[in-house]
Amino acid sequence: MRILKVEKLYKNYGQGDTKVEALKNVSFSINRGEFIIITGESGSGKSTLLNMLGALDNPTSGNVFLDGREIFNMKEKELSIFRRRYIGFIFQAYNLIPELNVEENIMLPLLLDYRKPDKAYINELLDILGLTKRRHHLPSQLSGGQQQRVAIGRALASKPSIILADEPTGNLDTKNSKEVFNLLKLSVSRYQQTLIVITHNQSYTSYADRVFYVEDGIITDLGGV
Repeated sequence: MRILKVEKLYKNYGQGDTKVEALKNVSFSINRGEFIIITGESGSGKSTLLNMLGALDNPTSGNVFLDGREIFNMKEKELSIFRRRYIGFIFQAYNLIPELNVEENIMLPLLLDYRKPDKAYINELLDILGLTKRRHHLPSQLSGGQQQRVAIGRALASKPSIILADEPTGNLDTKNSKEVFNLLKLSVSRYQQTLIVITHNQSYTSYADRVFYVEDGIITDLGGV
């Protein structure tokens, strides 16, 4: 079942001689439960694409449909609520709240949406992520790998339709990077989660169901690995 559809997406910056075409006629679709990796050289347009998929930036033209909803037709308040409920984000910089402990950081998207957390599900996430014994620790008391695990838990907490991860292992060593990708793969298989990961490291493409390659704003579906 299709969860995401992208139609003729363009993104330009500047005008005239300074015009930069960051995305050029990008079209593709993703099914529910797929693990997609988007790779490409620095500056190729992959982060711009992820920002479009997460409604963090507006395209110059084109459409993005998530769960059947055309996201760029929504008003700002409606889009903000939709983004919070249907899209989970994982960033390279973790973006944890330093005053909140592990459990509180994971539950934050639910609390911001005035929803009561499912404690059994939160406990399950803590267990899967290996954070049960650190649930009351602050981010400053965690390693980089542990902080990224918290970020993964936060993205999964609201059971979003799709999770978008931008270079989630960019600040981690090889061992922690592999552990993070294993956890992301587990989230796909255990929770039938749909996951799109941007990475410049092509050695992780073996984790994906499909791989997209971006070059000069043009996306190519390389299929399964």
